[in-house]
Amino acid sequence: MSLFDGLVDVAIVGAGPVGLAAAIASKRAGLSYVVLEKGCVVNAIFEYPTYMSFFTTAPELEIGNHPMVTGHDKPDRRDALMYYRLVTQRENLNVRQYTEVKRVHAAPAGFTLEIEAQDGESGVIEARRVVVATGYYDNPLFMGIPGEDSENVSHYYTEAHPFMGLNVTVIGAGNSAADAALDLWRSGVNVTLVVRDSELKKTIKYWVRPDLENRIKEGSIAAHFNSRVVDIQPEHVVVQKEDGSTWNLPTHFTFALTGYRPDLSFLNGLNLAQHPDECLVLSEHYESTVPGLFVVGSAGFAGKTNQVFIENGRFHADLAVAEIERQLQQQLA
Repeated sequence: MSLFDGLVDVAIVGAGPVGLAAAIASKRAGLSYVVLEKGCVVNAIFEYPTYMSFFTTAPELEIGNHPMVTGHDKPDRRDALMYYRLVTQRENLNVRQYTEVKRVHAAPAGFTLEIEAQDGESGVIEARRVVVATGYYDNPLFMGIPGEDSENVSHYYTEAHPFMGLNVTVIGAGNSAADAALDLWRSGVNVTLVVRDSELKKTIKYWVRPDLENRIKEGSIAAHFNSRVVDIQPEHVVVQKEDGSTWNLPTHFTFALTGYRPDLSFLNGLNLAQHPDECLVLSEHYESTVPGLFVVGSAGFAGKTNQVFIENGRFHADLAVAEIERQLQQQLA
C-alpha cells in the first residue's frame, strides 16, 4: 500500500528546523513536496534537556520570516517546540510524522524513497528531487561496551529530578556532559565525570567551562581524566586507566554523552562523495555528487558538527530549494 500517490517535486527527509525551512521554501516556490520525519516535528529539540536554553537569540532561530516571540533573551526548549509547532500549523506544511525513510534509490524521474510508518504500513514515494535534513542528534555515538544497552544507561540527558541522592556517572567531556554534570550536582546528585582525554573539550561554552572546572577543583564533582568506561553493570561501571588497570565505580545510572554523528545509511548505494573528514562533497547550493540529491544543515557535515547549527543551517534550505526550482524550470523550458 502506498503512503503517497503521485510524483512530488521535492521529498524532504527530516522535520527539524532546517527541513521545515525547506518545506516553506518549496511551498512558496510553488513546488509540490512532502516532509518525511521518523519522529515528531523538531524531534531533536524534543530530545533536548527539559530546561535547556539556546545559546542564541530568537531571531537566529526563525524560519520563513515567522517571528519568534519569547519573554526572555534566549529561547528555551519549550519556546522552540511551541514556535516550530505553530509555524508548521500556520503554514499548513505537508509533514508526515513517524514515517521513516528506509532507503533512497535513483529512478528515471529522479528518486524513489522506501518508507515505513510507525503502524507498520510501508510504501514508496517518487520525487524529482530529494532534500536530506536529518541532522545528527538522533544518532548517538555508541561506545560498543557491555551493558551500554541496559535500562540504567541513556545517551540523552533530560533532567536531574529522578536522580537526587544517587550515584550518577557522566561519560563525556563536551557541552552535553558539562551541562548534565552541573545540573545533576545542583540537584543533589553524586556526580562523577569520566573523560577519555586529559582535559575537558575546549568547545564547551565559555561561561560553562569555568563553572565545571571549579566544581571539579573543589571536589563537588568527581572527575577521572585519561579514563574510559569499559563495562556497565547494574551497580557499578568498570573504569580503565591509561595503564590498563581497572576499578569499579559505584553507579546507579549512567549518561553516556559521547557525541552524535549523522546517519545517512538510508542513502547507501548512491555513492555520495565525501572529504577525508567525512563531510560530504557539496556544491554551493548543497547539492551532493548525486545530481538532484541535496543535503542541508548538519547532516552533511559529520566532521564539523560543531560548526553547523540551526542559525546557519536554515539558510542551506533556501539555497537548495532555489536551485531545485531553477533546475525544474530549466527541464520544462
